[in-house]
Amino acid sequence: NNFKVKKINYFDSKNISSKKLLKKKLKKIIKNKHLHKIALFSSVVPKYQTILKKFLKRNFNINLKEIKEKNINKIVKINIKNKKQVGSDRIANAVGVYKKYKFNCIVLDFGTATTFDVVTKNGNYNGGIIAPGVSLSIKSLVRSADQIPFFNIKKQKKIIGKNTIEALRSGFYEGYSGLIDRIIFKIYKYYKKSFKIILTGGYAYLFKKNLNYKVIVDKFLTIKGLVEIYRHNFL
Repeated sequence: NNFKVKKINYFDSKNISSKKLLKKKLKKIIKNKHLHKIALFSSVVPKYQTILKKFLKRNFNINLKEIKEKNINKIVKINIKNKKQVGSDRIANAVGVYKKYKFNCIVLDFGTATTFDVVTKNGNYNGGIIAPGVSLSIKSLVRSADQIPFFNIKKQKKIIGKNTIEALRSGFYEGYSGLIDRIIFKIYKYYKKSFKIILTGGYAYLFKKNLNYKVIVDKFLTIKGLVEIYRHNFL
């Protein structure tokens, strides 16, 4: 009722394909019989939407809505050529950042892809940049090179690795830091304006201290955007 995020639940997306695991997980979440019977969906994986839509309706009488179906222009203006090509997660981020900060913002989201989106203080979503996701790049390298073991990315004390894992961690951490700094620099150069830089997604805190720009970490930005979209479209 007050549009505050009450609870965040996480579960592995591969479990969406298991009806048994899905029902067990969602039963714990959906306890309140007085809930509005609407769920908003934001994802870059359409097959999950199909599975969840059928499952929620059949088991909980909840209607699943993908946010692209709703009138986002009530909140922000999507200022690009083909609006259908904008991921719903990026739209949710744009809504969330505009409502909270009311300033020119660059939203950097560490998700399946590493995305950079520009949202103006007037509420215009001007598009952005898509780079390979950190986790996806690691998994791709491990799959393609037999002698590369799986590793967790973290900052190394020294830039030069003394073994394979250290070398990989250094390369990914410093490499992505350089990629992020360079893209932000080019956005500043293009617009010649001041921006707040908002980081969200899984690696936001990891990279925060290694960048050449002052940044703000807003971990639940996407969900805050979903809350605003709900408020403007379903009440």
